[in-house]
Amino acid sequence: MGCAPSIHVSQSGVIYCRDSDESNSPHQTTTISQGAATLHGLFVKSDAADSIPAVLAYQSRQPPPCSGPRRREPRAPRCCGIEAETQTSSTSLKASATEVQIGPMRLTQDPVQVLLIFAKEDNQSDGFWWACDRAGYRCNIARTPESALECFLDKHQEIIVIDHRNSRYFDAEDICRSIRATKPSEHTVILAVVPRTSADQEETSVLPLLNAGFDRRFTENSSITACYNELIQIEHGEVRSQFKLRACNAVFTALEHCQEAIEITSEDHVIQYVNPAFEQMMGYNKGELIGKELTELPKSDKNRADLTDTINACIKKGKEWQGVYYARRKSGDSIQQHVKITPVIGQGGKIRHFVSLKRLRSTNENNKQLCKSHRDENYSGDNSQSESHSFKCKNRRKDSTDVKSISSQSSDAPSLQNRRYSSMARIHSMTIEAPITKVINIINAAQENSPITVAEALDRVLEILRTTELYSPQLGAKDEDPHTSDLVGGLMTDGLRRLSGNEYVFSKNMNLSHSHLSVPNTVSDVPPCIAQLLDNEESWDFNIFELEAVTNKRPLVYLGFKVFGRFGVPEFLNCSEATLRAWLQLMEANYHSSNAYHNSTHAADVLHATAFFLGKERVKGSLDHLDEVAALIAATIHDVDHPGRTNSFLCNAGSELAVLYNDTAVLESHHTALAFQLTAKDSKCNIFKNIDRNHYRTLRQAIIDMVLATEMTKHFEHVNKFVNSINKPMTSEETSSHSEGTDCECTANMKNFPDNQTLIKRMMIKCADVANPCRPLELCIEWAGRISEEYFAQTDEEKRQGLPVVMPVFDRNTCSIPKSQISFIDYFITDMFDAWDAFAHLPVLMQHLANNYKHWKMLDELKCKSLRLPSENNN
Repeated sequence: MGCAPSIHVSQSGVIYCRDSDESNSPHQTTTISQGAATLHGLFVKSDAADSIPAVLAYQSRQPPPCSGPRRREPRAPRCCGIEAETQTSSTSLKASATEVQIGPMRLTQDPVQVLLIFAKEDNQSDGFWWACDRAGYRCNIARTPESALECFLDKHQEIIVIDHRNSRYFDAEDICRSIRATKPSEHTVILAVVPRTSADQEETSVLPLLNAGFDRRFTENSSITACYNELIQIEHGEVRSQFKLRACNAVFTALEHCQEAIEITSEDHVIQYVNPAFEQMMGYNKGELIGKELTELPKSDKNRADLTDTINACIKKGKEWQGVYYARRKSGDSIQQHVKITPVIGQGGKIRHFVSLKRLRSTNENNKQLCKSHRDENYSGDNSQSESHSFKCKNRRKDSTDVKSISSQSSDAPSLQNRRYSSMARIHSMTIEAPITKVINIINAAQENSPITVAEALDRVLEILRTTELYSPQLGAKDEDPHTSDLVGGLMTDGLRRLSGNEYVFSKNMNLSHSHLSVPNTVSDVPPCIAQLLDNEESWDFNIFELEAVTNKRPLVYLGFKVFGRFGVPEFLNCSEATLRAWLQLMEANYHSSNAYHNSTHAADVLHATAFFLGKERVKGSLDHLDEVAALIAATIHDVDHPGRTNSFLCNAGSELAVLYNDTAVLESHHTALAFQLTAKDSKCNIFKNIDRNHYRTLRQAIIDMVLATEMTKHFEHVNKFVNSINKPMTSEETSSHSEGTDCECTANMKNFPDNQTLIKRMMIKCADVANPCRPLELCIEWAGRISEEYFAQTDEEKRQGLPVVMPVFDRNTCSIPKSQISFIDYFITDMFDAWDAFAHLPVLMQHLANNYKHWKMLDELKCKSLRLPSENNN
């Protein structure tokens, strides 16, 4: 049985009525009559109600189930008339911290604090009070403008609710302005409670409230659920956003104290932020830089003319660029910097910012300038500063060569510039993530500040690393786009996902007769219409599809006869033109004309690209005649008897070839093995029958190595090796030779290193094999349609046979061909051709690649899934 209730009257005139056994009867109410005042529940108003304390924090209790919101019992306010927080009852939601993620940061958000500013208690203030209780928020109520401001400055509440219904007690907009005048309020959401408008009244404008500093407007509604919904929306919207913004202060603190110079620009290259290290390095202050476009700042004339275009071309694709760049300080001096520019994706999935990290490159000239700037601009006589400056000015390794800086250094050599076709900055902008590449870059950077003995030792380490098998790629989530993941999964894995009972065996064409094919007896015996087309075969823009049409789908024989003759293949092999003709005829007969893509036209296209590359000066100077012959033969046979299905498909289907070759490089192994089997089977077709045994073994090994290099699982290994063993050392040699005043012969010693020749041949056939995106647009579109059709056919067959679908995105009913091309170019093509262009100088290819990429991007942005715009297709 409960005890009698106890009644207390406070000095302020507020009467507290509390059950003596609160824990047993939490919802018991008592009504007491006292003069004109009626005491109902736990909170009782008397005639002295106007003297209620200015700020109250209440012990929250659940409202009774049927009688609406319960009144609250105030506790005596603590210091400055402000109670610290509200405790929720055992039956209400408990206030707890929430984890919030912002980028890589994980934050802990404390329970939300709410300040209610109501001069008088009524149903509306009660509604917000109980809504806070339900949400687990900490809540305070202020009665006067002065106490509201004092409470806010003490607690910095995230949400403030101000009664804007009646100006009799205080001016709500004045209170809002006074709070907004304080610094903590920039992260606070202020809500105005406005009266309901009648149906015949016109809706009032929200602008006066916004101008006064309010963030939101709440139309009077005392329903606890309505108040609760409003508060919850504010928490998950504005409050959560403001909380994330407050966390950025930690990031800016880190930037302010970072020793690397940091510059942040907009997507239009307008400077938005520079840190103190940047100011110190460049000699400017923030006020002179922020808001200016980069183009307005003075440029150094030591950079290559096309370096800026190279950088922009890279970062506008969303790729990080890093390399060496000359910058001009405010004093007019040029300094050499290691620069890394990272695009930042923002609203709409577009690049919104560029973050540049700049570190002074250690050179004598830079050190002198830096020391001078410190003396002139920052001299204070402080010994610690002097010691710091002298330490920064030490150059522990003189005359060092940094491969990352080669592109910029080359700009000092006009004679060398004409022969050095591509910037090493582009090589360093690649997104190749093999661990060995990271190791080599770290060692290169460490060499810069190392004593000469250590630097020489690191050079020897690099030579070892560049010649060992440490180039396995890390295929991380470079792109979440399903087109990319499907391409990578389909082309770079063996797809070992067995399904019992499903076997796929394609028919070999080994015994196909080719006697019916009419081929020329000599080079001069070519029909005029074909000969006229072949007159242009040395041009990159050569149209292989016209040759396909005019030769009745036998372009390989005619083009091969012309190209092999041009490169002296019959003379090297000591075989007759008739034998060569028969061999070409046999190889073409074993390509499947039913394939949309992997047919003899593709083989002819790869042969044409290989011959084009062999004609480039640096490639020609790096390889001998045997290498050229091996490359042309490898290009001819590299896809012979291709079934129009990927390695993954064959492995999943348990095909005979997959079993034969242990699920490893199945097709590539088959192409080479079958080609040599066919060649040796008939003496009339054996182009190798008259060459020396040792030459044959060397030639055979080179052909096999090149064809196996077209297998995509080792794509990044081949590109990594080429960049680290060919591009970087060769460019370093160029710069070193220029500094010594000698004329650089870049490929003079290449033939002395067979390993390097092997890397060049691998890279050459790889680029020739997938050069479609670098062809003129019309040819690129045709090839894209053909490869897509072949992948569609594979997906259809996988579904029919119940096999795993290797590339689900290539469903003919839903696939976006532009997206698939964009993914292929981004993931496989750009980095590889940047590296190959840096070696072989291929401006026409890179221009076509850029134009074709724009075409696919335009179609993708227009949500077009086909090869062309609908209007173009209709035409």
